Amino acid sequence: MDSWMFNKIAGAVLSALLVIFGSATFIDIWKSGQKPKTVGYTLPVTAAGPTAGGASATAAGMTLPQVAELMSKANVSGGQDVFKKCATCHTPDKGGRNGTGPNLWNVVGRKIGAVDGFNYSNATKSKGGEWNWDSLVAYVHNPAGYMPGNKMAFAGIKDTSEMADLMAYLRTLADSPAALPQ
Repeated sequence: MDSWMFNKIAGAVLSALLVIFGSATFIDIWKSGQKPKTVGYTLPVTAAGPTAGGASATAAGMTLPQVAELMSKANVSGGQDVFKKCATCHTPDKGGRNGTGPNLWNVVGRKIGAVDGFNYSNATKSKGGEWNWDSLVAYVHNPAGYMPGNKMAFAGIKDTSEMADLMAYLRTLADSPAALPQ
């Protein structure tokens, strides 16, 4: 028997099984006459972004005090490794060029949306304020939740020790590093 004949036989057997079992299922559905109460599944939804009381608590519960406690012992070279996720779009060099994202030299303490020559989204332009430890942790943890409508396509950093290492590294990207958060 050649492969063409085998394929025809296998197709006929599978078609017969489909007709037998499929028709039984359709008859059961037709006889029951009931429609499902809801179509599809309800997915669990978690709140995103900062809390109403301030930006210190994020959706998954990461707070600046948790990160600040780890920052005093953070590993700057570990933060540089974490920054590799950011380096696709951002440059850390003094006077460095903007990429898909703005240059991050001296980001701590800088006004939000203030890098010359970078085309920010309307959400970023209208946010206001400055990049302090609180806003950086909230934004890097959940960019879409902290600033809905921004252009940054990054899921965020969910691990507090990675966040602390990254913040320690970002702190070094300045001529005079910002004080550690209290």
